[in-house]
Amino acid sequence: MQNGKSGNLYHLIESRFPADMQARFITLMDGPRQGIWYNYADLVSISARFAHAMAALGVKRGDRVAVQVEKSAENLFLYLATLRLGAVYLPLNSAYQKGEIAYFLEDSGPALFVCRPEDEAEMVALAARCGVPAVATLGIAADGSLPDMAIDLSPEFDTVPMDADDLAAILYTSGTTGRSKGAMTSHGNLASNALALHRLWGFRAGDVLLHALPIFHVHGLFVATNTTLLNGGSMLFLSRFDPDRVVALLGQATVMMGVPTFYTRLLGHPGFTRDKVAHMRLFISGSAPLLADTHREFSERTGHAILERYGMTEGGMITSNPLEGDRVPGTVGFPLPGVELRIAGEKGEVLGTDHVGSIEFKGPNLFKGYWRKPEKTAEDMRPDGFFITGDVGRIDARGYLHIVGRAKDLIISGGLNVYPKEVEMVLDGLDGVVESAVIGLPHPDFGEAVAAIIQKRPGRDDVTEAALIAQVRDLLASFKVPKRIWFVDELPRNQMGKVQKALLRPQHQDTFR
Repeated sequence: MQNGKSGNLYHLIESRFPADMQARFITLMDGPRQGIWYNYADLVSISARFAHAMAALGVKRGDRVAVQVEKSAENLFLYLATLRLGAVYLPLNSAYQKGEIAYFLEDSGPALFVCRPEDEAEMVALAARCGVPAVATLGIAADGSLPDMAIDLSPEFDTVPMDADDLAAILYTSGTTGRSKGAMTSHGNLASNALALHRLWGFRAGDVLLHALPIFHVHGLFVATNTTLLNGGSMLFLSRFDPDRVVALLGQATVMMGVPTFYTRLLGHPGFTRDKVAHMRLFISGSAPLLADTHREFSERTGHAILERYGMTEGGMITSNPLEGDRVPGTVGFPLPGVELRIAGEKGEVLGTDHVGSIEFKGPNLFKGYWRKPEKTAEDMRPDGFFITGDVGRIDARGYLHIVGRAKDLIISGGLNVYPKEVEMVLDGLDGVVESAVIGLPHPDFGEAVAAIIQKRPGRDDVTEAALIAQVRDLLASFKVPKRIWFVDELPRNQMGKVQKALLRPQHQDTFR
């Protein structure tokens, strides 16, 4: 603690609660409990009960709590309970398969794994093999062993004081070597980001956020939820993005956050009209590049300019287009207050206006490093403390950041990160496959689609596109599964033997257009 004041993010959130604790926090807009809502008093009491339940299961300050459940209000209360307990929240994509989950459990060593009730038997066995001492369940209908255990526990809990540098969360982000790295995020990192965004995006009394994002991800969990909590505001909660439901609910909201796919799908909806969004205050886009054409079409259709921003797991939000002023299509705006941003050359030298190079930053939002991988952390840090994002860009004369491409071999499909190496490792392990090359191709809905070019073993006519895709579906999350596979006699290589993906992309560039 600093000057006797707790740096626990929950204490900051608590200080911004509305004066009337009966004020509505979250309303469920679909699913089996549609219409159910919770106020801020409920948030406090349920998170307290969950904190007591986790403590009874052996979780203590500094322990990791791994969570793979479906999106629900109780999922958010679990996140807040973890903060209150002083433990470290570790959300896992709900689409991850058993083999992927095993790696995360073994690597992070959680004290507790919270899973879906329907997965309990399988996950209890998996957790035992991975050395996880306790398993609890949480379902979308507020069911499961965790809420059952918590219901009779005290609605009051003394939130554990924390230092701003103490860990609040670990989010796994894939690496080009194929193994995910756990990005360690502190209470101070999350607090600085939430405070800056709350101010920059003009949150005010009466704002209602339409929340259709997943909450295992920085965007939906930390950006959308934390800014709403700091505003003492309200959310309309959808389990997933559905254009019909979103169009129907826009009349009740003032702010929406989404990935580019959301906005392209809304533009394709006949009911999405200027009248529908006349009262909306702000549309925000992130997690993947927003095409300038989409930005312009949206503005022409609605009269609203989408506010695009730039962020990543290792830094939360880094830049944002302005609330007041030009939101320039194709740019991601300016650095957040307190964030230093630069474009650097290969040796770390700072480049001038309109020079293309490595996007690097440092600031109070910069993560604390990769869990148990100090060598990986060192690889991505400059000696002066700037983080090498792996993205390539330029800063124009007005100071706007333009993202030109990605140095790291990353595909962003529907706002979710897919690293080709991870998919290639799975494909290369399948019977009949010699080697694969996974690439991202332009897609009108997802931004990029995962595709693969494969060299198969001679005479293996049974190795087909459909057969391989079916096998991969059992091994990887659905968003990582190739949407198309092509076969070649040999993959193109340079003199060093490296596959030349740059020669493969143009051959299939128009596949999904």
